[in-house]
Amino acid sequence: MRTRIRIIALVILMIAAGAATGEACDSYVKHDPGGDYTNPTDREGLTVVEQYHFTPEVERLVRGSSGSLGADIGYTLEHFPNHHRALAAMSKLALRDKNHKPYGAHYSIDCYFDRALRFRPDDARVHALFGGYLLGLGQSEAALEQLKEAVRLEPGNATTHYNLGLLYLKRKDYEQARASAHTAYGLGFPLPGLKNQLMAAGQWRDGD
Repeated sequence: MRTRIRIIALVILMIAAGAATGEACDSYVKHDPGGDYTNPTDREGLTVVEQYHFTPEVERLVRGSSGSLGADIGYTLEHFPNHHRALAAMSKLALRDKNHKPYGAHYSIDCYFDRALRFRPDDARVHALFGGYLLGLGQSEAALEQLKEAVRLEPGNATTHYNLGLLYLKRKDYEQARASAHTAYGLGFPLPGLKNQLMAAGQWRDGD
């Protein structure tokens, strides 16, 4: 029950933030092709959407396929709201262009995350991606909440633990940063950057 209340509370906060900006952010209504990016049956419709809209060049933000980058990525998210790679691409586009609503997109990036989490509030990857976007904006407190939720929902994801550790390190919360680092490395995360930064700060200890 507490888990469900926590997820609902996070989603309500996101809806309130959207309302504060005056943006209309409609809930996702499933249509064909479309649905849950993590559902094998729904994913059968991905081929058409990705072939014409979310091409490799669109994902790399080189150029649009059927229109502008914002339009093609937005089309993908309007069919599969929790499409992880499309959310990541839209986040990068918004940060690159310093525009929370990239040219051609029907909604702002905040709304795309809002729609994804209203549709699948238990999708850990969406929380992790949203945390990364918020961190890119310098909103470390909001980013922390999203990354903590991602870890809670998917405790076996080494990358999320690593990114959470980097955020704790940035906040100089060394104890939590070490704990996240040990968890990430225990799960097999290959990059030593977090450990090296903790060592440089004199805050690394083996076997915490």
